[in-house]
Amino acid sequence: MNREQISRIAHTEHPIKAPIDNASVDRLLARGLPRGDERVLDLGCGSGEWLLRALAARPHLRAEGVDVSEDALAQARHAANDRGVADRLVLHHQEADAFVSAHRFGLVISVGASHAFGGLLPTLAAARRHLAPGGRVLIGDGFWERTPSPEAIEMLGDHTDLATTMDRVAADGWTPVHGHVSTRHELDDYEWSCWGSLASWALDRPTDPDSAAALSTAGLRRTEWLRGYRDSFGFVSLVLGRTPGH
Repeated sequence: MNREQISRIAHTEHPIKAPIDNASVDRLLARGLPRGDERVLDLGCGSGEWLLRALAARPHLRAEGVDVSEDALAQARHAANDRGVADRLVLHHQEADAFVSAHRFGLVISVGASHAFGGLLPTLAAARRHLAPGGRVLIGDGFWERTPSPEAIEMLGDHTDLATTMDRVAADGWTPVHGHVSTRHELDDYEWSCWGSLASWALDRPTDPDSAAALSTAGLRRTEWLRGYRDSFGFVSLVLGRTPGH
């Protein structure tokens, strides 16, 4: 069982691949989405859930998504057809950091994908290249709520605390216009949902050749969360505009 299969099964009940609930997703999109017929771009779009919800909310919007996973993009295409928005969605199978477009976008999204760029600030640099004047960036990334263990840093990366994260964003030339810190309920619900979905898939298919591996992975990931980073990891989502003069 490869990583893409695991991710697809784990996110069956939580298609937003970040610890954010539906109400928070709606609020973030409402604050970030353009009001007219501008374009939206998602760098590291996965199965396209942010874009699908944006297209549903704005009937004149056009959207593009970029991801390295052909499996995830196939899911996005299928879902776009099911929701009747496929004619307004273009998907690109390539590295998000190498994506080049003739268009500029009123909103650039990159939530939970900073690993593809090498961190938060490189992600913002990539978003800046695609942003239309006056546009917004919707970004989501981790931070440390408490001092992490070395094991947590190894698993999730070398984040900073929330205040330092915001200082770095501001120093890079961005002004927050909205933000959301994921609640304990959102953080826990995401982990329970992912590893519970994977475990349930395995238990329902005891004769499947991938069942044992899926069950083992679910148990391992659950233990890493509970013993490794549950008490230290946080997640912040920001709607940002360019600070004048930067």
